[in-house]
Amino acid sequence: MKTSEIKFTITLDENNLPLAIDWEASDNNEKSVCKSLMIAMWDENEQNTLRIDLWTKNMMVDEMKRFFHQNLLSMADTFKRATGEDKIVEDLKDYCAHFAEKMKLTGDVK
Repeated sequence: MKTSEIKFTITLDENNLPLAIDWEASDNNEKSVCKSLMIAMWDENEQNTLRIDLWTKNMMVDEMKRFFHQNLLSMADTFKRATGEDKIVEDLKDYCAHFAEKMKLTGDVK
């Protein structure tokens, strides 16, 4: 059996707002920098989702829009792999296209 660890280091300002987010995985031993993270965990005992949402002060609104769009698409893909529910996943992806249009996302948006 193998274990792996992912570590996040958050640098905070005097008001406890994130200035920097660094992360590293035990399989890689190399630190990386990110501007935002969303972690969702299923609490089996409470039958509820626990979340950690953090973003740095220097993350631009346009970056956050793209980050949300890509997260929504990733959640649709994960849901399809986990449940095989193709029809609702297509609805989710339709919404993602609507979201991208409303947020005026351009370029590499899929």
